[in-house]
Amino acid sequence: MRIALAHFRTGQTDGVSLEMDKWRLVLEKMGHQVVYISGTPEAEIQIEELFYKNEKNLKFVDNAYRCLKDYSSEAEFQAEIEAEAAQIAQKLEKEIKNAGIELLIPNNIFSLGWNLPAAIAFKQVIEKLKLKTIAHHHDFYWERDLYSSPVCDFVNDILGEYFPPRLKEIEHVVINKLAQKELKKRKGLEATVVPNVFDFKQPLWKSDPYNEDLRSKLGIKEDDIVVLHATRIAERKAVELAIEFTARLQQQKLQGKLYDGREFSSENRVVFLLPGLTEENENYIQFLKQQAAESEVEIIWANNLFAHQRSARGGKKIYSLWDSYVISDLITYTSIKEGWGNQLLEALFAKKPVVVFEYPVFKSDIKQYNLNLASLGSEYQKREDGYIKIAEKKFEPALKEALKYLKDQDYRQQTVEENFEIAAAELSYSRLEELLEKLI
Repeated sequence: MRIALAHFRTGQTDGVSLEMDKWRLVLEKMGHQVVYISGTPEAEIQIEELFYKNEKNLKFVDNAYRCLKDYSSEAEFQAEIEAEAAQIAQKLEKEIKNAGIELLIPNNIFSLGWNLPAAIAFKQVIEKLKLKTIAHHHDFYWERDLYSSPVCDFVNDILGEYFPPRLKEIEHVVINKLAQKELKKRKGLEATVVPNVFDFKQPLWKSDPYNEDLRSKLGIKEDDIVVLHATRIAERKAVELAIEFTARLQQQKLQGKLYDGREFSSENRVVFLLPGLTEENENYIQFLKQQAAESEVEIIWANNLFAHQRSARGGKKIYSLWDSYVISDLITYTSIKEGWGNQLLEALFAKKPVVVFEYPVFKSDIKQYNLNLASLGSEYQKREDGYIKIAEKKFEPALKEALKYLKDQDYRQQTVEENFEIAAAELSYSRLEELLEKLI
């Protein structure tokens, strides 16, 4: 079957693009021919109006959700959106016919509310060509503040009719049970849950000649303990909980032999490693730096040394994000909100113990697998400054568990191996293949 996966962008490191890459790999393994449709040049079929930062669409977003300032009336604005939709539909129909596409898989086009003309165009083409479609919804407009108060009535109407549309040609897919329930409640639409997955059959990440100098490059001694927080630096990731956990971990009885035979002494440190991208929120970054200084946690901000793949940048050696897992002793995953939990899957594959805050999707979709994790519970409060805190007593069981991970080799080995086996059975590419076979 000739299949097209569509999104605003492809070949990038956002979560949707990465999941599309996984779907493509599995679909091709199943014998299908797959192409990308997107607004970026990496796609086999590029339609520039789809691009995430297309200037005209950025103007549409501003006028639809922030302030109607570029048009004399709602009617004029609506007419331009409809004209743009017609242009996209014309290009899309032509490309689908030329490529002989038999199955279309739009990603977030019918759910996020970001590109109103694109959703209108895709629905029109699907309906006109009677094209079989799997609409893959990673995020919904009602989950984002930006889309919560449209400026114009007709925008509300578009969100109601096209996000997502009700067509017999479309099967709907969501990434967690909470989204499945909300879609049914809001739109009366049934959806299949297809969780995010990971390639558990790839070679394990290990120390090798490329990454063997990474600790020294970061100024970390061989016997230091590395707590890795691999997510992007964003407020919903609640990095402050991980910093507070690390501060409390430093106060535990860590001296002596560690799980792998290293000796932790008074000369060694517990370091908190942040290799992820920092989102544009300087206030949050400054807050984290102040919190770390006050609690005497040493943060290593290392995004400039890491990328999605090993490479060179300006003559400087760049490490893969996976290399940061290799040198870590413990992973913190303290998000209060996630659509699924890719960094959790990465930690399970890396066979590293994890300290987790039980965010809603963790509780609804992941907790059922009975993974061995150090839990910080599922309840939090807002501090006076708006950031996140949990009750002091919630740290105690997680600290006790983390201490066993760091000091007891047999216990650590048993827990990480069990986690790997569970995740490989339930959240791997082979599981994705089973679900796609049923959908197709």
